[in-house]
Amino acid sequence: MQPSGPVLRGSGGKPTSPSLLANPLDFISEDHVRERQICAVIDGLATADALDRQAATTVLRFLNEELNVHLRDEAEDLFPLLARRCTVEDAIEGAIDRIRADQDEAMRLLPDVRAILAGCLDTGADLTAKERAALSGFAGHVRRHLVAENAILLPIARARLTRADLRTLSKHMRSRRGLPDVPETTDAE
Repeated sequence: MQPSGPVLRGSGGKPTSPSLLANPLDFISEDHVRERQICAVIDGLATADALDRQAATTVLRFLNEELNVHLRDEAEDLFPLLARRCTVEDAIEGAIDRIRADQDEAMRLLPDVRAILAGCLDTGADLTAKERAALSGFAGHVRRHLVAENAILLPIARARLTRADLRTLSKHMRSRRGLPDVPETTDAE
């Protein structure tokens, strides 16, 4: 049996590999690459002369199948773990509040974005100027929270979360995806 090599970062062109769940912060980081790639696809849809059906379908699948799970990973596990482990000097609560505000706004826009894409796919119509603006606005909110997460939260998480925290995070992320938990090791923390 060959030993497995390191998991390489992807292009964001397909869902994040479940093999990264052993390192949940790496998985979240890779999910952020995926979100950025989807934002680029959304921008392409918003500026194209005609609807790219394949791109619209890719975005809709991401929004329906991946985004909510990723946001739950952060809201239900990562943010609370950070709040427990961080020091006052980390000022994590303010950063989390700003990120949640951008996520909340993106989620408020999400039903319209889904409806726009589904409607265009159903009818074959091109996007209106108003629909293009809605897509661009959504992508902007997603990008804003990604910048803060990548620049602030993930580096602090790497410094503050314990191995036990990371195991718990990994376990919950696997469960959310319907994947079995990995057996615990007996190493000391």
